[in-house]
Amino acid sequence: MLMSIGLVLLTAAGCYFVSDYIGYRSVAFILMLIVSLAAILFDIVPVLLAALLSALVWNFFFIPPRFTFHIGSAEDGFLFLMYFIIALINAVLTGRIKKAEQLIREKEEKAKTVKLYNTLLNSLSHELRTPIATIVGAADTLLTDKSALSTENRKELTENISIAALRLHQQVENLLSMSRLESGFIQLRKDWCDINELIYAVLNRLEQPLKNHPVTVSIAENLPLYKLDYGLMEQVLYNLLYNASLYTPEFAPVTISVTDAADKVFSLEQNAPSVLKSENHSLRLVVEDRGPGFPEGEIEKVFDKFYRIHHSRTGGTGLGLSIVKGFVEAHNGTILLENIPHGSRFTIKIPAETSYINNLKNE
Repeated sequence: MLMSIGLVLLTAAGCYFVSDYIGYRSVAFILMLIVSLAAILFDIVPVLLAALLSALVWNFFFIPPRFTFHIGSAEDGFLFLMYFIIALINAVLTGRIKKAEQLIREKEEKAKTVKLYNTLLNSLSHELRTPIATIVGAADTLLTDKSALSTENRKELTENISIAALRLHQQVENLLSMSRLESGFIQLRKDWCDINELIYAVLNRLEQPLKNHPVTVSIAENLPLYKLDYGLMEQVLYNLLYNASLYTPEFAPVTISVTDAADKVFSLEQNAPSVLKSENHSLRLVVEDRGPGFPEGEIEKVFDKFYRIHHSRTGGTGLGLSIVKGFVEAHNGTILLENIPHGSRFTIKIPAETSYINNLKNE
């Protein structure tokens, strides 16, 4: 409200000094423009007040005789009345337009929310029902047909239960991770991370999904420790590799490479002379596969929540890559997706504090 009043008064003050040159009728158009601008910026009450104030200011300071609310001629009186009515109508109509636009936005947001909800519900109804049905069916078979099952059959059923449980666990993890991202209150729990240990921990978790995909790991020598949130980075790598296991042909190779992108400027940390550090280091992690790649027109969309590539395999919630992007950006990092010959490449770069304490201990 104070801003709308100030805007009118400031404009009137500026017009006062040039009114002898532009005429008091021109001032009316300028003040009307200011009221219209206020109608765009503010709510209805401040705008109505600005319209009333502008009419009174124009009457008192500009319409002859000045410095009185008396209007000298019928023409000026009619002009003042028209100004006052038009200013009020302008304020009311603009306010209604803004309210209508707000209602439209709310309806669009509601429709979008319902669509996302339906998308998530439809995806989960498949993604959760399938592994649960597999677990229940395999468990029942193991319990009821013990004598009729060979060792190989029991092993196969046990593997099916393990794979289904892993798939179920992954969906729950994605939902929990997305809820953390949606809340906007991700608190990074940074600690020194051995990237070599992180990668092989994820590969162990994905032993079954990746059993028919040869995985090559290339880690640069003398790679430092990085101060990262181990749990979030584990989820990032897990989602990328799990996607590769789902959407690439059987026996298609997957490559993981890690390098340190840094300016080689080092300094000794105060009070810890045995730890050599650099503030300019970045972790560069690349995951490549030999799959079909991504449609060029959809590369920019694959990180969107609930987005799934057209004509992709059934199932999936479209949350995996959006979580990857969210967790990388939570570390102030970047992720780049690009197609390469016979596959795709994800490149993650995260600036992080580093330490070579392990190397120094081994010397």
